[in-house]
Amino acid sequence: MRQRAAVLCGAAVIAAGAVTAVPADAGAPLPASAPRAAGIDWKKCGTDDYPTLQCASLTVPLDHSRPDGERITLALSRVPHTATTYQGPLLVNPGGPGGSGLTLAGFVASSLPKGVAAQYDVIGFDPRGVGSSQPALDCRPGHFAPVRPDTLPASPAVEQANLARAKSFAQACGRRYADLLPHIDTVDAVRDMDAIRGALGSEKINYFGYSYGTYLGAVYAKLYPERVRRLVLDSVVDPQEVWYDANLGQDHAFDDRHRAFMAWIAKYDTVYGLGTDPERIEAAWYAMRTAVAKDPAGGRVGAAELEDTFLPGGYYNGYWPYLAEAFAAYVNDGNAAPLVEAYEDFGAVDAAGENGYSVYTSVQCRDAGWPRDWDQWREDNWDVYAKAPFMTWNNAWYNAPCAFWPTAPGQAVDVTNRRLPPVLLFQATGDAATPYEGGVTVHRLLRGSSLVVEEGGGNHGITLSGNACLDAHLAAYLADGTVPRGDGEADAVCATLPDPEPLQSKAASTSSRGSTLHSLLGFRG
Repeated sequence: MRQRAAVLCGAAVIAAGAVTAVPADAGAPLPASAPRAAGIDWKKCGTDDYPTLQCASLTVPLDHSRPDGERITLALSRVPHTATTYQGPLLVNPGGPGGSGLTLAGFVASSLPKGVAAQYDVIGFDPRGVGSSQPALDCRPGHFAPVRPDTLPASPAVEQANLARAKSFAQACGRRYADLLPHIDTVDAVRDMDAIRGALGSEKINYFGYSYGTYLGAVYAKLYPERVRRLVLDSVVDPQEVWYDANLGQDHAFDDRHRAFMAWIAKYDTVYGLGTDPERIEAAWYAMRTAVAKDPAGGRVGAAELEDTFLPGGYYNGYWPYLAEAFAAYVNDGNAAPLVEAYEDFGAVDAAGENGYSVYTSVQCRDAGWPRDWDQWREDNWDVYAKAPFMTWNNAWYNAPCAFWPTAPGQAVDVTNRRLPPVLLFQATGDAATPYEGGVTVHRLLRGSSLVVEEGGGNHGITLSGNACLDAHLAAYLADGTVPRGDGEADAVCATLPDPEPLQSKAASTSSRGSTLHSLLGFRG
């Protein structure tokens, strides 16, 4: 995770194109016009930001082993190709699990170079259970209503309160969706993707996934290698840690990222007045946590909500200036209002978030086995907490329903693959949500893949977020299949973007492409 560029890539390449590029034999362009999309009736649903967006729905079997049985509906979106050269559908996914991909299609189509985007039908979709797909899951409305119990189980009473919440959520999912839960998992979502491919009338798909979407794409490639034309995986899940170990690994990485945020605040003492010593600033943050645990800020932000508010800063440093202002106002002036505002902006869970969490738990708890003995959770998480206190117990309770899940788990998929055209992977060395090692692992498991590393980067989701070097590799691959080839751990290395500066004006700070992307990717996966 902390290896330097010289180790990552023998040539230590910083500029896109400076590495020897090898065209990928990923298939020639398709006929000038797209094949007829059987069974999909596209209708205009454009927005001010994405005026050419189209929407449709597709019914698929709830149980793909029973194609004539009960059916569910998937919501789809599309930005159609406009160029004479047509390269087929490009399915996009924002991760989660539980993220809606409908708007992401518009974002990807508008963020790629026009000449590249014009050659694809960019297809977004809400996976089963998500958003506009039907039925959409909502296991326990109000599950995240403030103020929740403190996440730190410093007493048996606090631990029991959190356990009761986790059990109640799992039981509610079982009562409301007993027929659905056995079929809400990654493999079923992959079967849905292939149904989308078939309905689009395409023999192969191109795929671009972020975060959990990288696991989704890798599993699709494992089950349907002959149907993969091009595959882009950004911020790569380690498929060998699905999902209990992956979450424990996140805790260490998020603690590192939180400390990087404290160091950033220390650089701007003249702005925030919190001092120049990152360790003292971190101590002030934990003192703030202790204070709101006893007396929630604005009656809404207790310890659990405070952690939820600052967690997004681990995903995207564009949030740091807002979080720092709220932190400083509370510590220096006793003003809780900015902290409450930051919670509403970054931490509060709305109806879409409740749906996303219901799908998140349903997929993660079903995909692979979790410990059923709470004593193991307790021991493992206290061990991690001793080294990485920032997120450990918050993350444990977020995933704790899996200890009591009503549906038997499946098995994680071994995504090892030697049957694919060249695949392009992107990974930041300091990514907290999907730590760097996951990208290296998948690079090894997918024979012939190429790994592009953002050296020193800590954001999660790094392409189409303002880094021209990364985006040049992405555009070259989607244009003609070109991938970089290096002789180190990575095939190409790009320098990270500078960290943000303190706010000058909110309007200026929220207009970047990176902020737009991260609002679509969401958090937790």
